[in-house]
Amino acid sequence: MTWENWFSIASMLALASWVALIVLPRWPWLRAILRYPVPGALAIAYAILAAVFFYRAEGGGFNSLTQVRALLGTEPTLLAGWLHYLAFDLFVGSWIAERADSLGISRLIQAPILALTFLFGPIGFLVFIGVQGALRSNQKVTT
Repeated sequence: MTWENWFSIASMLALASWVALIVLPRWPWLRAILRYPVPGALAIAYAILAAVFFYRAEGGGFNSLTQVRALLGTEPTLLAGWLHYLAFDLFVGSWIAERADSLGISRLIQAPILALTFLFGPIGFLVFIGVQGALRSNQKVTT
């Protein structure tokens, strides 16, 4: 199996998870799967790739942008970086969904926030923090 095949499998797993998170009812068992096993599987794959290939990246490291470019300059290390994004963004998205549900935020408002988190990670997180803060401010004003 090629690195491209592994990339496709991981990406499809993440995409299916995001679609489920956004459009399906939040059954407890589905929330649990999307919060832990799927990001966990992606994280395990990341850890394996990082353990096997990061030390082989000539000139690679974390002390400069040049070193990071060298670190991610091969297919297996680039895939590891992609898995890192997929795992963390999905974990954060599932946290956002659970938190938004507990705050009573409409699924119609959650959907674009989750889509932003899927596509642009920290931007979706920032939008959610803003919505959450606006809700808290509004609750203080009305009480």
